[in-house]
Amino acid sequence: MKYSQLEPKVIWKNFAALNSVPRPSKKEEKVIQFMKEFGERLGLPTTVDEVGNVIITKPATPGMENRTPIVMQSHLDMVCQKNNDVDFDFETQGIEMYVDGDWVRAKGTTLGADNGLGVAAIMSILESNEIAHPALEALFTIDEETGMTGALALKPKQLKGEILLNLDTEEDDEIDIGCAGGVDVTASAKFDQEEAKGKIFKIEIKGLQGGHSGMDIHKGLGNSNKLLGRFLFLGLDNQIQLISIDGGSLRNAIPREAKAIFSVENPEDFISKFEQLKSDILEEFASLEKDLVINLEKPDFAEQTVSFDDSRKIIFAINAAHNGVFRMSPDVEGLVEASNNVARVELKNGEIKILNLTRSSVESTKWEVANQLKSAFESNGLKTEFGGSYPGWKPKPEAEIIQVMTELYDNNFGEKPMVVACHAGLECGIIGANYPKMEMVSFGPTIKGAHSPDERANIPSVQKFWKYTQDILRNIPLKK
Repeated sequence: MKYSQLEPKVIWKNFAALNSVPRPSKKEEKVIQFMKEFGERLGLPTTVDEVGNVIITKPATPGMENRTPIVMQSHLDMVCQKNNDVDFDFETQGIEMYVDGDWVRAKGTTLGADNGLGVAAIMSILESNEIAHPALEALFTIDEETGMTGALALKPKQLKGEILLNLDTEEDDEIDIGCAGGVDVTASAKFDQEEAKGKIFKIEIKGLQGGHSGMDIHKGLGNSNKLLGRFLFLGLDNQIQLISIDGGSLRNAIPREAKAIFSVENPEDFISKFEQLKSDILEEFASLEKDLVINLEKPDFAEQTVSFDDSRKIIFAINAAHNGVFRMSPDVEGLVEASNNVARVELKNGEIKILNLTRSSVESTKWEVANQLKSAFESNGLKTEFGGSYPGWKPKPEAEIIQVMTELYDNNFGEKPMVVACHAGLECGIIGANYPKMEMVSFGPTIKGAHSPDERANIPSVQKFWKYTQDILRNIPLKK
């Protein structure tokens, strides 16, 4: 079956149109223009603010004028990840989708269902003459995935709505009422280079699942940068000199692949230790990472290396950096309170950079993790910088819209939804800082493998989500 034949056709039509437009984070010019033209084509008031957020307004349908005005919000950008053997340019090509049983996938890349299905749902409501809804502002933000700069740039009086429906949750039985904040932690240093004194080796790690560094951080999945650090640590007994490291990519994606080139003296001893650790790691991750591949090769070239002492600092820094869950919430069962993702490690021409994304639903714990990382990095001679800090979203479980949505879910599907806070970084916390009286809630269809080439959207779940969304719009509370 082709995705164009799927129900609800209007959602998949709009999702396909959106996915034909390149939309990497920080490079959303084409999709901003696409959305602007979409609103203007419908004859609806459409504005683009100074950073690129698009706002399309639509009046209430007849009979809904006395309902509370709402904002429906999704982000335009997508995480751009691909398998190494896939030739694809996210800046010029549209996503290639296909149907796989009950799922829609992309060919070797991320699908963009995060948050493209939310965007497609809002588009479908804007163009419909049959769906009942109150006065509506459709807010399409930019750069959610790499800084949330769109949400951060919103002005206090830019929006008129009093209820925010964020369509960026990835389990269809969840109603999210809170989320984690975050901060980017970047360590860097520049070291002198010298000639290699030993034999040259290359380690490559690949085949890990990867995933969302918030929603999947508790699963214990392999982090290619941390695994690589364990192997490099073996070289400390053999005068290791690092040449280059290339591991991971985006801060909000658990790294799937990493490689390092280095020299060691006494290569026989290193190889023996490598093989033993490789066996141990494959056994550790046997149930989780069935496609994990770890290779040791001997490249036929030599380059400038970092000295043994400086290589030691880099290896210590990688191994000392906390990765994974830092603390579980003592108040909400099953909720990760704080975590860190060692997302990107790059060593090139003597310059090292280590990029992290620290998350927490408690502001003080967020900075505790960030400062622990700073301690690990700066004790090994790396400069540490914090950036892109954004607040979490404090739950308000008593909000009327949450009560309405919980009852509607029960009535529609014969069971109660899970009303939860999540460890992902939704834009609700940032928006709420400027609109403290706004009631906010997040929901969406089931999406698996977000932020990885295994990303897939569940077709029956999209049908469920679409039915639920329309029912919510019909039952928005009366104006206070």
